[in-house]
Amino acid sequence: MTAAGRVSLRPVGTGDLDYLFAVFREPGARRMAAFTARDPDDRAAFDAHWARLLDPSSPDVNRLVLVDGAPAGHAAVYGPPGEREVTYWIDRAHWGRGVATAALAALLDLVPERPLHARAAADNAGSCRVLAKCGFAATGRDRGWAHGRGEEVDEVVFTLG
Repeated sequence: MTAAGRVSLRPVGTGDLDYLFAVFREPGARRMAAFTARDPDDRAAFDAHWARLLDPSSPDVNRLVLVDGAPAGHAAVYGPPGEREVTYWIDRAHWGRGVATAALAALLDLVPERPLHARAAADNAGSCRVLAKCGFAATGRDRGWAHGRGEEVDEVVFTLG
């Protein structure tokens, strides 16, 4: 059963941080995402990062992904104008059900500015598929250090014009 029709977004609040900290630490998801925080167990660094993100003066757009009103991940737009990127992280319990595609589509409706960019580990077929379904085109390749894998990883660069 797909959950896509039951997906919604709401602003991230401080009450969501325990959930996000736990979700971002799941080893299988960290490996799949590849490009993650250096130390997933450093709660002080996590809290400092989110204090910046949740500052009302931040231009970033951070949303909690909900399925039937319950937390199911995170989606965001960040970066300077003209270079803004999307990112998303779906709780592993919701993989393969259309949640990422629905969440990204809702985020793109919320943030109409273009172009937007995205990156995905080249071997993360699911994420590459989500980006393509939402209209992103592969526009390049890169290689970078991936803390989630402890090695350099190829990535695909995407653009939505």
